[in-house]
Amino acid sequence: MTSADIAISVVAEALEWVGTPYRHQGSRKGVACDCLGLLLGVWREIYGRELDRPEPYAPDWAEATEQERLLDGLRKHMPEKPVAVMAAGDLIVFRWRPHLPAKHAAILIDPYCFVHAYQDHGVTLTRLVPQWRRRIAAAFAFPKPDLTRAEPGDN
Repeated sequence: MTSADIAISVVAEALEWVGTPYRHQGSRKGVACDCLGLLLGVWREIYGRELDRPEPYAPDWAEATEQERLLDGLRKHMPEKPVAVMAAGDLIVFRWRPHLPAKHAAILIDPYCFVHAYQDHGVTLTRLVPQWRRRIAAAFAFPKPDLTRAEPGDN
């Protein structure tokens, strides 16, 4: 599978989640998910296995811990790339405020829109307008399957 094939698969899978209701810590297409659950579900479909599941987290985890837990966790599994070269099929991560840790994830569909799970809206397609664009903290590519870490018990 090439990087282009992965990106096409990620976009197609993310679009299938549109309309899924929002639920904190959910991760089931058509049932409920949050932004991290969307990533976990797309990963599961693309790679056929689970990404490391986070410990239970409160809605205000970033504000409470003041740690870059989301970015640090993503860097263990996905190659980070410059935001200037992000492309369809990449994961983008947002910061709500400049002084707070990044805490919202989305999948870029094309240069102008993304899919994300948004409280009170569910999984939705949103335009990447300047108000969203200026909040981007990082971009990540989905790795080639041979670069993903095997889960314990995989043989």
